[in-house]
Amino acid sequence: MDLEETGVNMARSDKLDGTYDYIIVGAGTAGCVLANRLTEDPSVRVLLLEAGGSDNYHWVHIPVGYLYCIGNPRTDWMMKTANEEGLNGRSLVYPRGKVLGGCTSVNGMIYMRGQAADYDHWRQLGNVGWSWEDVLPYFLKSEDHHGDKNALHGTGGEWKVSRQRLDWDILRAVQEGARELGIEPRPDFNDGNNEGSGFFEVNQRGGVRWNTAKGFLRPALKRPNLRVITGAETSQVLLQDKHAVGVRFRTKGGEMTAMASAEVLLAAGAINSPKILELSGIGRGGVLSELGIDVRHQSEGVGENLQDHLQIRTVFKVHGADTLNTRANSLLGKARIAMEYAMKRSGPMSMAPSQFGMFTKSDPAMATPDLEYHVQPLSTDRLGDPLHAFPAITVSVCNLRPESIGSCHVSSTDLSQQPDIRLNYLSTEKDRQVAITSVRQARKIMTAKALEQYQPEEILPGPAVQTDEDLLKSIGDIATTIFHPVGTCRMGADEESVVDPELRVRGVEGLRVIDASIMPKIVSGNTASPVVMIAEKAADLIRERRLAADSPEPRKLSA
Repeated sequence: MDLEETGVNMARSDKLDGTYDYIIVGAGTAGCVLANRLTEDPSVRVLLLEAGGSDNYHWVHIPVGYLYCIGNPRTDWMMKTANEEGLNGRSLVYPRGKVLGGCTSVNGMIYMRGQAADYDHWRQLGNVGWSWEDVLPYFLKSEDHHGDKNALHGTGGEWKVSRQRLDWDILRAVQEGARELGIEPRPDFNDGNNEGSGFFEVNQRGGVRWNTAKGFLRPALKRPNLRVITGAETSQVLLQDKHAVGVRFRTKGGEMTAMASAEVLLAAGAINSPKILELSGIGRGGVLSELGIDVRHQSEGVGENLQDHLQIRTVFKVHGADTLNTRANSLLGKARIAMEYAMKRSGPMSMAPSQFGMFTKSDPAMATPDLEYHVQPLSTDRLGDPLHAFPAITVSVCNLRPESIGSCHVSSTDLSQQPDIRLNYLSTEKDRQVAITSVRQARKIMTAKALEQYQPEEILPGPAVQTDEDLLKSIGDIATTIFHPVGTCRMGADEESVVDPELRVRGVEGLRVIDASIMPKIVSGNTASPVVMIAEKAADLIRERRLAADSPEPRKLSA
């Protein structure tokens, strides 16, 4: 694939004007899916607003380019968390995609659905239509899997799923070491039970990142009933009484408004969707009143229930192993890496941040795995720092079901100010204990016989860190986000939930939220593909409502 051809051509974006049926806020993971599905009906007029710019940037498409997209204002919102007590007072950089394709343009590309039990739990919480049996068809609908079509995988869809295009002996050795501890190889992490070890499948095609802008938005741009405006940051949902009728957004040319005759669809993500709701007067009365925002609709759940996966990076120096550290720390090595990618679209430049993964339990008594490992043939002191000069690997582990719950609320009426993001990592005793257990488990894996030839030496947290107290303090120093915020516009059947199981904002007509913020509980894995699924299902719910509205009233029969 020619990398220069991977950007989205916006030339047709000025061909549609006036009142729209649907306005989609955010051309990210969910928004691109919605734009595609809704414009399949030629009678529907759709406006898609994106605060960022085009994805026509080479580092978006070269897989290793995530290193140059995170922390880059061209593609990243450049957010930070509040100081976290559980992380010894540290504030974390909190990347969010600000570009067509959203986080699928900057993320780790790992294709992961989570566990069947995640979605069955959503259903048990009262969310009718969201069990594993209900959502699996939506995963299949958009999937273009590298294998044969079967009951668990689809082919021919917009969301490409490929095998990675490189291999590392040291990671194979880690897999064998894990097997000695009872973590068996698993051929498929996405069949509903991801327990075991294996090499992650990725959203790539031919060694190039595959984002939702390519998969879903590009085909839809050929349709005359879609308008896309980039560089358009939405500041407010316009309400008449308690009915959403449009949005106000800011561009380089100033403030503009757009009207929607059917619905406004917020797909701005777990941080920005609650921000837009609150700036529109929808949220917790105390939060809004403190900033002088008129309360248009009281919704206590907006910005609450923030959940994320915290990863703990353990690092081990190894001997006699080929790792990215050794390949990339010389001019000749870098030249070979670049040449391999240029000629074959393979090698380290085609790497996802993590190649090998494991799902296991912190306690054997648990019904399903609660730990996910991301194992990488590279190491640094901190994310973003230069690679170590010696060969080493990173064995990151995260608690898939954290009990620690945070919040995300507007901090100012100034649209340019980011929300106050508080994760409250490690704020419960169980989360602290799982963190300690997971580090001890990672250490145990690295002492397996299969790894003896590489003579692993622990660098982080370090062999001197042994007591629970010392481990917890060290974890606070080295742990970081794995970029999976969810839950801030929680879906539920109860009145305190922000959206109902059809993703309609409770108490406001004509407004839905469709992104990771609606998850009542975080899924047991990476979050991008579950958001694609959420958007697929939402598109069907929207179409069903439209068809019902267009249907004539049934004739009443006389007695």
